[in-house]
Amino acid sequence: MSKCFSFTASRDWCFRYSFSRTGLKSTTVNLHDGATVIHTWIPKTPKPNKPNLILIHGFGANAMRQYNDFISPLVSKFNVYIPDLVFFGESYSSRPDRAERFQAECLMAAMEAVGVVGKVHVMGLSYGGFVAYSMAAQFPEKVDKVVIAGSGVSLDESDMETGLLSVKSIDDAASILLAQTPEKLRELLRMAFFKPPQNVPSCFLSDFIDVMNTEHVQEKRELIETVHKGRKVSNLPKITQPTLIIWGEHDKIFPLELGHRLKRYLGENAELVILKNAGHAVNAEKPKELYKNMKSFLVGTSRLIQFVVI
Repeated sequence: MSKCFSFTASRDWCFRYSFSRTGLKSTTVNLHDGATVIHTWIPKTPKPNKPNLILIHGFGANAMRQYNDFISPLVSKFNVYIPDLVFFGESYSSRPDRAERFQAECLMAAMEAVGVVGKVHVMGLSYGGFVAYSMAAQFPEKVDKVVIAGSGVSLDESDMETGLLSVKSIDDAASILLAQTPEKLRELLRMAFFKPPQNVPSCFLSDFIDVMNTEHVQEKRELIETVHKGRKVSNLPKITQPTLIIWGEHDKIFPLELGHRLKRYLGENAELVILKNAGHAVNAEKPKELYKNMKSFLVGTSRLIQFVVI
């Protein structure tokens, strides 16, 4: 018997309605002669007097789910563009490239295709931070300011061996980030949240997996492998844009040490904000604080809150 109701699919419908109400519309862009398709939310009517802001999601399903909690205030201040990364949401590619460099190139090409004029600010959550950083490194003339939230950009391949990371292997990481069972999804929630949701029924978790975690699983695994394999901090390009680094104090996926490491690497060009009583999912646990710090940094109208600068 086919399932007649999906809580996850219904939530996505609500997110679509919410995004549309804020003045965004859904569109797709074909790249590489149709080999790559990028889906993105763009302003229905961009305002020339507003700065442009690209919000890049992490491994958590799709862009709508990660930015819905504070999309409305952001839209009031910026021309907001929210793409689905390749192999997430409605974006995909038949090309074999899995590097964050490729993701960054695709997003910049998509922004040009939808008519973005002038410089852009970029903000990336978790895996999206790798892509945002790559955009800033590849397109310094187009990227103005950078926000990196809970993203292990400064990761070194040896960090897994030395025990800095909670997982012991890429297989472990993939089995959690690409959870295929309710048990693994619960493990992901425990790692992602400082205060993880309790007693979530297995039927809800199975429904989420069916809707969100069954497409492009192999490709996403390859994205994880590519991020880790051969990664050296010494090989990381040093971006020149002003950079805000935001981190949950109790992040178990990318420990806070990686935030400190990135701050040291970028030096005076970066500021580090540590959000208290938050884990990896700062967008879900501390959306107000995340928004306030982003606004302060990008617009410069108020003081950063809850910050530590070293």
